[in-house]
Amino acid sequence: MKVIGAGLPRTGTLSQKVALEMLGFGPCYHMVNILTNLPLSKQWEEALDGEVDWDELFGEHESTVDWPGAFFYRQLADAYPDAKVVLSTRDPEAWEKSMRETIWDTIYGHSVQGHISQARELVDPEWRHYIRLMSRMWAAQGIFTGPQLRPGQLGEAIVRYQEQVQRHIPEDRLLVWSVQEGWEPLCEFLEVDVPDAQFPRLNDSKMYRDRIVDASLMVLKEWRERGGEVPEPAQQPA
Repeated sequence: MKVIGAGLPRTGTLSQKVALEMLGFGPCYHMVNILTNLPLSKQWEEALDGEVDWDELFGEHESTVDWPGAFFYRQLADAYPDAKVVLSTRDPEAWEKSMRETIWDTIYGHSVQGHISQARELVDPEWRHYIRLMSRMWAAQGIFTGPQLRPGQLGEAIVRYQEQVQRHIPEDRLLVWSVQEGWEPLCEFLEVDVPDAQFPRLNDSKMYRDRIVDASLMVLKEWRERGGEVPEPAQQPA
């Protein structure tokens, strides 16, 4: 592991993933790894419970951004003392809006996206496990613990989190950076040349929503084709 992304989700982490891979620090682990291979959720829940072999979990990946990796930035910084840490940041108000419309909405919301995700939970145990993993991480980080949010709560949480990272990681090992700053600060910090290419700027919010809705609709379609039997409600963990 050469680069540890400590930034929260919704801080341009998909653009950061692509950028790191373009700079030679790939493959880069990202939440996309789990969304395309849901059984990986079990490994990360075991990590939450203290059972983890980082080398085995990350395999050939040379960098990690977004959750679940960023959730464990302190443990990873200790496990890989030569790795550099990048804290991707975002305006608190913009981050709160993005979170409400994507991740929080998927877990607790009442939009079409939220209802489709919740319907998938009823028929897809692997999706249910993923949602439980996400809920546990957000609660453990103290950012949100359920469907109740007051205005400004998430914006305050990202400021608090970013201050925490800067307290825990030495300055000479940490880059506090926004994807809006582009290549130069990132390349200088990682001691690599600036590539002769535009910095990748991906519309991660749209891609996230499309991925959640499209995959959930596909699962629900397959469930209906199998007969559409409604399972017993899943028992919530204590």
